[in-house]
Amino acid sequence: MNSLVGRLSIAIALLYVATPGCNTDELPPAAGFASMSGTIVDSATNAPIRGALVTVDTVLTATSDATGKYSIDKVPSGIADYAVEATGYAAQSSSTTIEPGKPFTLNLTLSTQATPPPH
Repeated sequence: MNSLVGRLSIAIALLYVATPGCNTDELPPAAGFASMSGTIVDSATNAPIRGALVTVDTVLTATSDATGKYSIDKVPSGIADYAVEATGYAAQSSSTTIEPGKPFTLNLTLSTQATPPPH
């Protein structure tokens, strides 16, 4: 029985010593992403805009709800390009920096689209 306990102790000690050697200092996959959320409102009335389409890096999308809120999960960290479109409003686009693992809030204000003069 003592030899089994001795072998088990040695195995545990070896695992303890070898485990730090496996660390490659890479971030876990989940740390390379963050969530993005916010509210989209009208610039003149501050009223929420329902149905605004938020696009991040041309592939991630969300649509604002009746309260103007939207949310996108798993936005890759780093520089993110975004665009917002809503019927009757001027489209808006820009870039922002997303930090890994930190939720990011992006509130946007849209202006009504100018009506072109009649021909």
